[in-house]
Amino acid sequence: RASGCTDAKIMLSVARRARCGVPAARCMSSLVKAAKDKELAKPLTIDFRPMEGWELDYYGTAPTLPTSATTSAGELLEYYETMYTMRRMEIATDVLYKGKFVAGFCHLYDGQEGVGMGLEAAATMTDSIVTSYRDHCYQYTRGSTVAEVLGELLGKYIGPAKGKGGSMHMYKADNNFYGGNGIVGAQTSLGAGLAFAHKYAEDGGVAFALYGDGAANQGQLFEAANIAALLKLPVIFVCENNQYAMGTSLARGSACTDYYTRGQYMPGIKVDGMDVLAVREAVKVAKELAKEGPVMMEMDTYRYHGHSMSDPGITYRNRDEVSQVRAARDPVDRAKRYCIDTELVTEAEIKEIDKEIKAEVVAAVEAAKSAPMPDPSELWTDIHVGQTKDFFMRGPDITTSSGVYGTVV
Repeated sequence: RASGCTDAKIMLSVARRARCGVPAARCMSSLVKAAKDKELAKPLTIDFRPMEGWELDYYGTAPTLPTSATTSAGELLEYYETMYTMRRMEIATDVLYKGKFVAGFCHLYDGQEGVGMGLEAAATMTDSIVTSYRDHCYQYTRGSTVAEVLGELLGKYIGPAKGKGGSMHMYKADNNFYGGNGIVGAQTSLGAGLAFAHKYAEDGGVAFALYGDGAANQGQLFEAANIAALLKLPVIFVCENNQYAMGTSLARGSACTDYYTRGQYMPGIKVDGMDVLAVREAVKVAKELAKEGPVMMEMDTYRYHGHSMSDPGITYRNRDEVSQVRAARDPVDRAKRYCIDTELVTEAEIKEIDKEIKAEVVAAVEAAKSAPMPDPSELWTDIHVGQTKDFFMRGPDITTSSGVYGTVV
């Protein structure tokens, strides 16, 4: 996080670019000059649309929901760079999928970057995240490179799951990201379990269980919410309301579309998910509440692509609707406007950042394409905890089995 120190901002940006393979020396020279010319760390306040609360006094005195955020031009630049990288990565994924480089299901996150960045800006790596199959950007914000994310999509060994998980099954346990989940809503139960682990370990972490407005009607969410309330688990159930459950609009699929009120026995917060600062501040409040028990949040957001790459996204909505949301509420564009409105960052500087990030993503695509496939022996690994080389697993034919017959550990 940007700490108010220009040097800290420089190192954060260098680290971000290093994850994409950009030489540190080149990053440092350009950023040091920018830091000398601009007062990037100067505090400033930005107002945003008011949040909505539900039963905020459930655990005691109700917190005040903020209507502004204190930030800096340097911090805003960090958010913009990360969000723009998310956007370009998802656009690259779209191209790769259409070029038949990506097999299986694929769900894109473009349009929802304000949620991912805002949540991460308020979270720490001690906090756990588990989400749905729309998971590429969380793999990136939790520490993987763009090339590694794309490598997983292409089934390459450099991927976080060694190319065996694909789009829906990213994973980075060392930074408490417990991946995407291909079963609609099932991750909410896992989120409650992660919260139980945090409480048991007394490590101060909270678990974020993210799901969509369609999954909000799944029974396992209410089962998870119930046990979380009974045990007072530090879990934040986050509904990323992108307005459509696959091809079903809110009103057609939900009797109650105020998803933040669905946890009758826990506080709820609804926030503009297209505003990274609003999301950050809402998550800060939710984390404080979660010290006492579960919280339910709703992020009012929008996806630009269809539900998945097999969905054109225009049979249940029209192109004008998508264009209007892009023009009025785009989260990446809003972050850019925040940067420029500080008068410490120019349009020309933003264009230069955009140019660099586009080049970084292009290079990541090529790195993913040229990366090796997993060795066939990987078919037999990562199946059982603590399995030895001799652990026997039968193949489709006994002659293609792995290990030594009769070995069970």
